[in-house]
Amino acid sequence: QLQFVESGGGLVQPGGSLRLSCAASGFSLDYYAMGWFRQAPGKEREGVSAISKSGISIGYADSVKGRFTISRDNAKNTVYLQMNRLKPEDTAVYYCAASPKYFGGLRPDGYDYWGRGTQVTVSS
Repeated sequence: QLQFVESGGGLVQPGGSLRLSCAASGFSLDYYAMGWFRQAPGKEREGVSAISKSGISIGYADSVKGRFTISRDNAKNTVYLQMNRLKPEDTAVYYCAASPKYFGGLRPDGYDYWGRGTQVTVSS
């Protein structure tokens, strides 16, 4: 059974940084494209960033381009999301997800397996 543990969320001031981690257990991330999504209260889940199985193909939502960086370390079975220059509108629960495709993209329906999420709150 595929399981993820997201970590690294928390409360940060505007302009600050956080690094989210998504550690997989029970399977190898080598075989999956990965994505980060977020969902704010009252809003639909939206794609933030995606990375292919190889790590070569990467995508970002326009709202986070230039501020967020996705990466993967298959040896550690972990995917990361480095978030810099955070804004209050980045406040949401962040989820990692896995897709058996080469590249899952930024739509939630491209992913089959989901973590439970980690809360990110950007506030002064």
